[in-house]
Amino acid sequence: QVQLGESGGGLVHSGGSLRLSCTASGFRANDYHIAWFRRVPGKQREAVSCISSHDGTTYYHDSVKERFTISRDNARNTVYLQMNSLEPDDTAAYYCAADLRPMYRDCSAAEHLYTNWGQGTQVTVSS
Repeated sequence: QVQLGESGGGLVHSGGSLRLSCTASGFRANDYHIAWFRRVPGKQREAVSCISSHDGTTYYHDSVKERFTISRDNARNTVYLQMNSLEPDDTAAYYCAADLRPMYRDCSAAEHLYTNWGQGTQVTVSS
């Protein structure tokens, strides 16, 4: 059974760090594009970062460049999102997603391309 499970969320002060984990089961995460999205209540879900299957090419939303880093550990079948210098605007529910029917060479920020989603983990940054 294909599943994605997120962990690592929590409450942190502005300027702090968190590392989110997305552990895949039922498939090899490094064979597919994996992305992190976030959603704030009342707003659309937005892509934060993604990592491509074939060569690890990455994408970052402009608002998180230089602060967030996506990586994967193939042995643990896990994709991480290291979040540094967190700001109150980073407060959101964070979801990982896998594109198990990839049509493009590189991962994408387009939500509709992702076929499988985790349940999400809450990140709250206090000012």
